[in-house]
Amino acid sequence: MSAREIQVQKAIAHQMFVQQVAHASADVLASPLRGATICSTKSRRDYTLESTADEFCEAADTSLLPVIGVDAANLMPVLRQLEVIARRQAPRIAFKAKGSILLLDLADILAVQAEGNYVSLRHQRNPYLVHESLSSMAEKLKPYGFIRIHRSVIVNISAVEEIQPLPTGEYRLRLKTGKEYLVTRKYKHNLRDLAQLWVGSERLCG
Repeated sequence: MSAREIQVQKAIAHQMFVQQVAHASADVLASPLRGATICSTKSRRDYTLESTADEFCEAADTSLLPVIGVDAANLMPVLRQLEVIARRQAPRIAFKAKGSILLLDLADILAVQAEGNYVSLRHQRNPYLVHESLSSMAEKLKPYGFIRIHRSVIVNISAVEEIQPLPTGEYRLRLKTGKEYLVTRKYKHNLRDLAQLWVGSERLCG
C-alpha cells in the first residue's frame, strides 16, 4: 500500500471516529440516568487507532447503579433524617454510675478533672464521677479531640474559646461556658491541637 493510500485510510478512520463520538454524545444527553452512556477521558496511547482526538466516549452498563430521586418538597425531611443518623454515629462514652450504665455524647463532655482515685466528667448538665485514672482517660480520649493541659485536667478542644498567655510561661484557657483552667508549661505544647491553622504569629503556644 502506497503512502498516499495509507493517509487516505487514516482520514477515513478518523472521520468514522469523530462520527462515533458525536453519536455517543447525543446518547448521553438523551439517555436517563439508568443505563446511560458514561464518558471517560483516556490518552491516545491507550488505543491502536491514531487520532488527534483527546477524549473518547465508551458505553457502559449502569443499570445496577442505585437511582435516588428526591422531590424538592421532601428535601427538608430527608436532611433532618440525615442529621438524626449523624447524631447516632457520633462518638459516645459509656460508664457505670449508681448501678446503671450511662451513655453520653463525647461532644457534651467539656472537661475531665482528677478527683482522687476518680475522674469527674464535666458534662454540660451534670458532672459524673467515674472510677478511672486521669492518665488512662487522656489516652482513651485523645483520638476524640481531648487534650491534657494540667496534671489533673483534660479539656475538649471543641469547647475551648480563648487562651491567654501569662508572664509565668503558662496559659489561661477559657471554655465557651466561661469556666477557666490553667495550662501548665509541661502541657502547653498540646495547645497546638486547638486549631488546624495558626496565623498572625510565627510561633504560638510554645
